[in-house]
Amino acid sequence: MLALSIPVTSHARTDASLDMPEGPVILTISGDITHFNATQGARFDRDMLQALPQHSFETGTPWTEGSSTYSGPLMRTLLEHVGLPGSGNSSGNSSENSVYVSALNGFEAEIPISDFYEYDVILALERNGQSIPIREYGPLWVLYPFSQDEALLSEKMRFRAVWQVMQINVR
Repeated sequence: MLALSIPVTSHARTDASLDMPEGPVILTISGDITHFNATQGARFDRDMLQALPQHSFETGTPWTEGSSTYSGPLMRTLLEHVGLPGSGNSSGNSSENSVYVSALNGFEAEIPISDFYEYDVILALERNGQSIPIREYGPLWVLYPFSQDEALLSEKMRFRAVWQVMQINVR
């Protein structure tokens, strides 16, 4: 009986699997994560991102006119979903841990993971209840609640608000 149980335990996975995307992949997360659905990390279609708990806020941005309501998953929720080591509280995510967010145009920004616990940063999927077109900074936008804290309007913070996001690498 013991001999039959050995192969089962030797094939146990130490990482958790995520659902597979059924639609076009719009986001890939790689690096220091523990939950996968692909060899190189986690891939998401729009429906998978919308299935995560959504968070909304109204804010103006330095790149758009007026104020709009943006919604999408909190960045901390997204990273916890892919198994960020030490996730669940800000003490496990010191400023030395960062994500590198890459845009469709090749722009890349380093963002300390602590930002996602200090502020309600979202991966915006919608603006005023509508999908965000590529020409208007979509389809995915790392967005800070700029109108809620004047400190977020600094040049350093503006460079972290990456639009047209396609990839996140956790380091």
